[in-house]
Amino acid sequence: MTKTIPPEAQQRAQQLHDILNRANYEYYVLDAPDLPDAEYDRCLRELQQLEDSYPQLVSSDSPTQRVGAEPLAAFTQIRHEMPMLSLDNAFSDEDMEDFDRRIRERLNSAEPVEYACEPKLDGIAVSLLYRKGLLERAATRGDGTVGEDITQNVRTILSIPLKLLADDVPEVLEVRGEIYMPKAGFDALNEKARAAGEKLFVNPRNAAAGSLRQLDSRITAQRPLEMCAYSVGLVEGGELPERHSDILAQLNLWGFRINAEMAVAENIQQCIDYHRKLGEKRAELPYDIDGIVFKVNSIPLQKRLGFVARAPRWATAYKFPAQEEMTQLLDVEFQVGRTGAVTPVARLQPVFVGGVTVSNATLHNRDEIERLGVKIGDTVIIRRAGDVIPQVVSVVESRRPEDARDIEFPTHCPVCDSPVEATPGEAVARCSGGLICSAQRKQAIKHFASRKAMDIDGLGDKLVEQLVDEGLLHSVSGLYHLSLEPLMGLERMGEKSAQNLLDALERSKDTTLPKFLYALGVREVGEATARNLARHFGDLDHLMQADSEALQQVEDVGPVVAHYVAEFFEQAHNLEEVAALQQAGVHWEAEVQETGSQPLAGQTWVLTGKLETLSRSEAKDYLQRLGAKVAGSVSANTHMVVAGPGAGSKLNKAQELNLPVLDEEGLMAKLREWGVEI
Repeated sequence: MTKTIPPEAQQRAQQLHDILNRANYEYYVLDAPDLPDAEYDRCLRELQQLEDSYPQLVSSDSPTQRVGAEPLAAFTQIRHEMPMLSLDNAFSDEDMEDFDRRIRERLNSAEPVEYACEPKLDGIAVSLLYRKGLLERAATRGDGTVGEDITQNVRTILSIPLKLLADDVPEVLEVRGEIYMPKAGFDALNEKARAAGEKLFVNPRNAAAGSLRQLDSRITAQRPLEMCAYSVGLVEGGELPERHSDILAQLNLWGFRINAEMAVAENIQQCIDYHRKLGEKRAELPYDIDGIVFKVNSIPLQKRLGFVARAPRWATAYKFPAQEEMTQLLDVEFQVGRTGAVTPVARLQPVFVGGVTVSNATLHNRDEIERLGVKIGDTVIIRRAGDVIPQVVSVVESRRPEDARDIEFPTHCPVCDSPVEATPGEAVARCSGGLICSAQRKQAIKHFASRKAMDIDGLGDKLVEQLVDEGLLHSVSGLYHLSLEPLMGLERMGEKSAQNLLDALERSKDTTLPKFLYALGVREVGEATARNLARHFGDLDHLMQADSEALQQVEDVGPVVAHYVAEFFEQAHNLEEVAALQQAGVHWEAEVQETGSQPLAGQTWVLTGKLETLSRSEAKDYLQRLGAKVAGSVSANTHMVVAGPGAGSKLNKAQELNLPVLDEEGLMAKLREWGVEI
């Protein structure tokens, strides 16, 4: 007796029809998907369950009765020699066990079934027809019966052979496979689009579809597309092996790429183990996969099992957890990184994606917010691949609420209230707080203590982390107020180690102005710039009082660097920290200002080999104080080469160019002659 269909079931079925048909149209026709794969799969399964319960709901236009959508009208239509059907899906180990049980029951066998296992590439299914070994035509899947002629585009893909690499091939051979875009190619394509101010692709599959459906094949030729063969269709005038895995191996010999991860499983448990293994390495693969396809490996058994209306009985796709999902953007908060970068973080309605529950996602920067056109309250699609930080990839504008709000980027740091600035041409905005911003504290201290800065021996990154985490250190000036007893209380820090650190801190107080300026971590002020600033102004007070115009008179200092230096010394908290360092005993000898009287002004020197009395860095520092530029290579413009034991190619080149060469003893004599106290 036929069951009566409840009105709510009838209404829900029609609603699902509309959702799925719209999704098919957007994906296959417009190339503008608006519904995540996971949501599509859920809707399709729900409709299938309704139709299973009430067979009267099944109609010829039901999404469950078709494979794809209408072909694009802009391309010539091709009718497939054999239908390109879809696959049923499995979502759990239990689904796989049921799949195996149904196969063995239909075969009336208790013996284990051998399966071919292939990663399910996330791309576009295509059919390639070869006649007498030559590529004749290529078509998309379309609706499974009729596809679009994409021959000219396919011919541009280098992983597709235009002629098979053998003579003993079938008269007619239809090869089926997946055209996809590797992750590296996708990233490069989007980076190029971002630089050109163009619309970005949502994911590699969307990029592959858009590339493959270009009317101008020259555009397709510029896209990094690849194809992987996964089966055959029509075969005439030739024989193929009787195992699916052997057919793929044969296709590989004929010139087709097949997936290196494919395997053969002797039973269903090995299939489940293979799915778990590939799931663990999914994020490391150079391409996107959304599941594993399992096929009965025996072709005779495939023929016995046959097909249902829309799918083969002998194959299924065991899906991975979705990497994309849809959820609501509840709010946006701004985090400050260790380098001062201010990053917007989306607070989301928690959603399960990529195997975990996600409630936060990165929005990268102000430019990305503007590109997405995202607002607080929007429904968004987020993506999480493996251990990659979840990110918002698109907005479902059709679901935007009336009370959606613009995202306002902060003008001041949410941690220390210093101004937030973005350099023209850069996407990242940064806190200008520098030394006093607690979010940047560890990084500022590590830089201050580094060898080229204050050179505090024994103060490594791990110890800095420990000191800050234990609340013993709150600023760079706080280094000079550390005491023995608290240091001894740290893990792996005995009395001797603690005293050695205090001694190193005391030694570091005697420094140079260039090193001190570099240690402050002013943005864009490296060693060379710090040295130029010190030489030009001679002392710190003159430098701190200089405005942007005066700063730009310094060699290699342009408007951007001048702005950062002036801004740093305009902020009261930075001046307080500099004063605190000097009060703690940090000092240096006055620099000799650039007056043109420096003995080595305008000269280029090169150091090579080992120096025994001076270190290379000390020798370089002395020479730079005297006005020399110390280069890393020898050329005709080099004025002098200092060569110690072990000098090699640089010394040889100096001799070839007849350049003057000093040994270390000669260098020391010259330095004393120029008034350097060593």
